[in-house]
Amino acid sequence: MKVPDASHPIGITPAEHRVRVTHGGRVIADTRRALALKEASYPVVHYIPREDVDMSALSRTDHATHCPYKGDAAYYTIAIDGRPSENAIWTYESPFAAVGEIAGHLAFYPQRVDAIELLPLSD
Repeated sequence: MKVPDASHPIGITPAEHRVRVTHGGRVIADTRRALALKEASYPVVHYIPREDVDMSALSRTDHATHCPYKGDAAYYTIAIDGRPSENAIWTYESPFAAVGEIAGHLAFYPQRVDAIELLPLSD
């Protein structure tokens, strides 16, 4: 386990946008409660509370990865209307303490869904 520091910072803040994810013409996630995780020089990743995701459109896969800063990630495939998107979503169900806020949240690969929209919170 590695702890974020000045050489590899990780910051987690409430997202400044409403986040909506669509795939196959269907809204998969829609939230005003996303977390924005900024890790080192990587693009910001929005983590969406599980309660704001249509879990009926997802199926858990056997795929797993490990991040030395966040822990073990589990994956989901979006399975709707014959348009599966394999391992399009990841989650840290028991993240390391330094990023514990992302527990119970899901993140989406932008290239594996039709759109991740950042909308005004007032919409």
